[in-house]
Amino acid sequence: MDRNIAGIILAGGQSRRMGGGDKTLLELGGRSVLDHVVKRLAPQAGPLALSANGDPTRFASFGLPVLADTVEGHAGPLAGILTGIEWASIGCDAVVTVAGDTPFFPKNLVERLAAAADSKPGSIAVASSGGRRHPTFALWPLDVHDALRRFLVDEDNRRVSAFIDRHGVVEVEFPMPASGGHAIDPFFNINTPDDLAIAERLLQSIEQ
Repeated sequence: MDRNIAGIILAGGQSRRMGGGDKTLLELGGRSVLDHVVKRLAPQAGPLALSANGDPTRFASFGLPVLADTVEGHAGPLAGILTGIEWASIGCDAVVTVAGDTPFFPKNLVERLAAAADSKPGSIAVASSGGRRHPTFALWPLDVHDALRRFLVDEDNRRVSAFIDRHGVVEVEFPMPASGGHAIDPFFNINTPDDLAIAERLLQSIEQ
């Protein structure tokens, strides 16, 4: 665990393809998807918080701070990242973000992202797998705050990858473990009921 890196779980998606509501609270293997995410991230980072708008009491059972966006207009993941950076600015050196609908991300995510960031100071370290970048799984230096707020507010640009590319990035490729002859993406995320059924099967294949 790195106590100087705060963990922000992005749990504010509107879940349209799941029929609305909080997909992070759907049951997976007898507990919520979000519970899987919290338990996977907690050993890797310092203080944790959830990024989500709306009534925070729906997450009360987790005992974590719930951070509403400080930028109006439901501006997407970048707004949650900005709010997380503001929350972590006292006592932490960086923020790691993970998506709240992705229960199988690597157990060494933070360790490897931090090592990559150290190799290229000032950069944003971003996870990738199978040659595809996962911009919501990233390590963010706190000093991106001002540039990120300008990007969101002044330019009204909400594209996570666009900001990352502008700032400077180092990508970290994570392996895709094989199970039953098929490669499993550790960043598999749950968007639809079919995805949830796949995740139930993956629970039997991916080490928890």
